[in-house]
Amino acid sequence: MRMIDSNRIGAVSAGLAATAMLAFAVPVFLVLAVPAVGQEWNPLRDPTGSVSNRADTYDREFVREWEARPPKGFATLAVSNLEATKAAVRRYGDIVKQGGWPMVPDVQMQPGSGGPSVGVLRERLTISGDLKEPTGYKDHFDSYLEKAVKRFQASNGLSPTGIVDKRTIVALNVPAATRLRQLQSNLPRLQELQRSAPKKYVLVNIPAQQIEAIENGSVVSRHAGVVGKIDRPTPILRSAVHELNFNPVWHLPPTVIEKDLSPKGRDMQRAGQSVLVKYGIDAYDGAGRKLDPTKVDWNAPATKGLTFKQQPGKENPMGFLKINFHNQYSVYMHDTPSDSVFGRNFRAASSGCVRVSGIEQLAAWMLAENGDWPGQRIAEIKKTGERRDVKLKRPVPLYFAYLTAWATEDGVVQFRRDLYQKDGIGAVASAY
Repeated sequence: MRMIDSNRIGAVSAGLAATAMLAFAVPVFLVLAVPAVGQEWNPLRDPTGSVSNRADTYDREFVREWEARPPKGFATLAVSNLEATKAAVRRYGDIVKQGGWPMVPDVQMQPGSGGPSVGVLRERLTISGDLKEPTGYKDHFDSYLEKAVKRFQASNGLSPTGIVDKRTIVALNVPAATRLRQLQSNLPRLQELQRSAPKKYVLVNIPAQQIEAIENGSVVSRHAGVVGKIDRPTPILRSAVHELNFNPVWHLPPTVIEKDLSPKGRDMQRAGQSVLVKYGIDAYDGAGRKLDPTKVDWNAPATKGLTFKQQPGKENPMGFLKINFHNQYSVYMHDTPSDSVFGRNFRAASSGCVRVSGIEQLAAWMLAENGDWPGQRIAEIKKTGERRDVKLKRPVPLYFAYLTAWATEDGVVQFRRDLYQKDGIGAVASAY
């Protein structure tokens, strides 16, 4: 992915305003590419120990500014989206009957580029409806084409830079027939969710890596999220948030113990070191007795019966807030002390739990009916590190859903990566 130089940032930022309505499901921050790097497993920073090979950095101030703005666009489960999605199915059916769209060459393009590849790009975006303005310069990358590229990127879960990089090319080259099948597969999912949606609820759309707080059909806030890795997927579920844990103790979940902590423990034990000492994790036996961390033998069968905790603190992977809801998967939503992942296009990086950007705003909304938890109080408890559990007076319904394709009443068709390949189309729509 091309790094945006300083002369381009102003133009990209200006273009975001025109794209905002279309990019309602995408945190529109500027993304600067950096090489993928390796990282030693560190449970205090990332319970999964994973660094995506799609590593992106981001502008923290831009993210905070975006999250502070009033949410725009349509709620994913809006009633009007049902008819819009049905219309999109018909429209994409016609596109498929007419032969689909051309494959865009693997050539990076940006404003000012020229040549046959630009002409193919123009044809591709015209067929999908992203390019609406005619031009007499077919092979020239003009401002109209840049706007169309941003429109496409925003509606496909990519940062709307207007630069046609490798990730954008892969998304452009998902066949029309595949996109049609996604719309057909997602329509019944959308219908089922919409039928049961109450007046106030939280929707986690896993493929969109996004959280919506909805009340009376309106979007109160949207948040970038981090969801489960491909081999540790976030489950589809329905529940209700009943409790918030401020500055929580981290109880290491079974997946993290098995796949991260134990292997690291064995490796460090061979080197004469203790993983528990290094990362400040406490071990407990079946009777709840705290053990000497230097005495834990990671090769002994009895170790599998131990539980592990980390006390609250600025390095706790839960951050300052954990959102609790009953479920059979031992997953929850939480803050994080390391927020850099929120700026990536690809945020499938957890062990199944969902990390929430701007979680303070979500917490204040959930606690509104409690009557004594204004935003200032939440900010103060974050600052002081006070340990506190708060039950909601009225549980907030919660949906972890899997929606990769839908349309909104303005005619925009939204697509997201088929992260866990649940659409029955193979890997073709999950490779970007």
